[in-house]
Amino acid sequence: MKKMSKAVSILLTIMLLISVAMPVFAAPVTGVNSPATLNGANVNGTEKITGLGNQLITILTIVGSVVSVIVLIVLGIKYMMGSAEEKAEYKKTMMPYIVGAALIFAASTIAGVLYSFLSNV
Repeated sequence: MKKMSKAVSILLTIMLLISVAMPVFAAPVTGVNSPATLNGANVNGTEKITGLGNQLITILTIVGSVVSVIVLIVLGIKYMMGSAEEKAEYKKTMMPYIVGAALIFAASTIAGVLYSFLSNV
């Protein structure tokens, strides 16, 4: 089994090195649609997409928060009513839950910080 995993890792490393060293055959773009002329100032109609994205993030954050609180309540009741073996099992499953709940609660804040940082750049 170790030989197989070693062979796979060597093969993946070789594939990575080959894909990085691949030549790119591209012609320069000139005219109205060249990347040098795109500055983002003449973009129209993005307000609808931005508004839809903000609404979607808000809905997902609210639903995720409600679901995580409900799951926490259910796990707490099961922990209080469970035997010693069940309590040990709930303690094991509690850490991934806490990490996931923290990510759900912090997702909108992280997205807002990234958006404001990247929009100023």
